Amino acid sequence: MKLSVKTLGNKAAGDITLDESVFGVEVRRDILYRMVNYQLAKRRSGNHKVKQRHEISGTGKKPHSQKGTGRARAGDLKRNIDRGGATVFGPVVRSHAISLPKKLRKMAMRCALSSKAAEGKLIIIDEAKADSHKTKPMAEALAKFDLDSALIVSGGEVDVNFARATANLPRIDVVPSVGANVYDILRRDVLVLTKDAVNDLTEKLKG
Repeated sequence: MKLSVKTLGNKAAGDITLDESVFGVEVRRDILYRMVNYQLAKRRSGNHKVKQRHEISGTGKKPHSQKGTGRARAGDLKRNIDRGGATVFGPVVRSHAISLPKKLRKMAMRCALSSKAAEGKLIIIDEAKADSHKTKPMAEALAKFDLDSALIVSGGEVDVNFARATANLPRIDVVPSVGANVYDILRRDVLVLTKDAVNDLTEKLKG
């Protein structure tokens, strides 16, 4: 698969051949679903918490006699039916992460990249670098590509000026190649890769 390479000003900068085993595989929606579910579950904090019976502050003394008072039986005032009492089967601090085999995770990444290539929503640029940290010239440059929603993968490291210039642009995300992931690729309309990012992802995912 051959695509043209553009400069940040949307000018021709040669061609690049993409590896079919990474950018041309069959798109498996079921695997993409499992991967997105895996990512979203893993990033949940899981810190929601309610007090259980043994954590309620209060005495363990029996509040009144078992019989003869006309009141319901009670061993203490920490029950879920008591004011200030415990919660039964409430949430506790835990990890929501689920397991997913590494081969499936790599396959999902290949499917995500291939889906953007198949839809014609993959753009290759020579490099993601900016001379200034100002947002206005960066917005004008990206407007030449008609980018309204995009993920830009910049290679090994993100250029400081480029990161600052895009920071205030809505629906424009910039990550290094090591940070490229299925969820961010799918949640943005267009995927923009630098030549370095293409090489990094191909080396990581091929075979």
